[in-house]
Amino acid sequence: MLFTATAALAPPIARPEPPGRGSLTVAGYFSAMTGLGMAARRLHVGLQTAGLEAAMADLTGPLRQGPPGPPPQVPDGPGTLLVHVNAPMLPWALLALGRRAVAGKRVIGVWNWELPVLPADWTRGFRACHRIWVASRFVAEACRRASGAPVAVVPYPVPRPCPSGLRRADFGLPEDAFVALQVFDAGSSLSRKNPLGAIAAHRAAFGDSPCHLLVLKTQNAARAGRAWAEVAAAATATANVRVIDQVMPEADLAALMLAADAVLSLHRAEGFGFVVAEAMALGRPVVATGWSGNMDFMAGPGTFAVPWRSVPARDPQATYDLPGATWAEPDIAAAAAYLRRLAADPAPQTPSMVFPLPDYAALLR
Repeated sequence: MLFTATAALAPPIARPEPPGRGSLTVAGYFSAMTGLGMAARRLHVGLQTAGLEAAMADLTGPLRQGPPGPPPQVPDGPGTLLVHVNAPMLPWALLALGRRAVAGKRVIGVWNWELPVLPADWTRGFRACHRIWVASRFVAEACRRASGAPVAVVPYPVPRPCPSGLRRADFGLPEDAFVALQVFDAGSSLSRKNPLGAIAAHRAAFGDSPCHLLVLKTQNAARAGRAWAEVAAAATATANVRVIDQVMPEADLAALMLAADAVLSLHRAEGFGFVVAEAMALGRPVVATGWSGNMDFMAGPGTFAVPWRSVPARDPQATYDLPGATWAEPDIAAAAAYLRRLAADPAPQTPSMVFPLPDYAALLR
């Protein structure tokens, strides 16, 4: 009902598509400590790094993605609005920005999704933008429509992370153990991130060996309810699994990734795969499901694509429980074999990935 009401009240976008010359503004959840918040911040930094002056309009409060802040400010007059919210929320975002902010501007929706098909309520978003940007070919295939807005693949910038000075001891990890690390937000979909698969693969590889640790770095576990209780029980039952549940500064998280011997992601679907990309940028070996957005860039030494089979998408947290949708079920035995291989000889398996900036100027013409 909320999305229907905001779609009816939202200011209409200009027709035909304006040229977009003038001010450039990125609107998104800049204050939110979520994946979408981080992605909006990365997009803005990428534009600035490319030499494009881009204003910021924070939609965190108006769209109820976090605590309220100052109202979003957008220059009046012609220009381009990059609205970094998913399709169902796009009309609401335009309503929050206001009629004067939207009038005469080209509107580009920046969308993220993790299944091969879209929910029905995304239809509203197609009517509220002139163009669509997505981060991977996987998402582009889901978003393309014969009569819809044109879709461009615009990967997020992935600068080499700058780790803080924290070391293993600061995280309570032994120096002489093999450490595999999974990083995820429990407030997202635990079925999609699949920490239970990571625990199963680690146990298949090493049993309860105290010399081989799996670290689950998460946040927002309290919001995940019953789904997290199952993960917590599995972690508690396995002596060599540690859980770190806290919001961590990016520099400290990068230090934790650098302290690990391998980064593990047995996801069932990823729209882009920031954790995989950042691990590669840090030169850490990656064992990850060989399907969805991460396959745009996950290749070369130190990357291990886990085989998978297609299964119906089932999500008790309801975000991805979409009729007819499928996602990947990673091969636990294959993942365990890769972990054993890395534990036996980790030194040569070091990826070195540089992620070039997209040509934003050309994309905005």
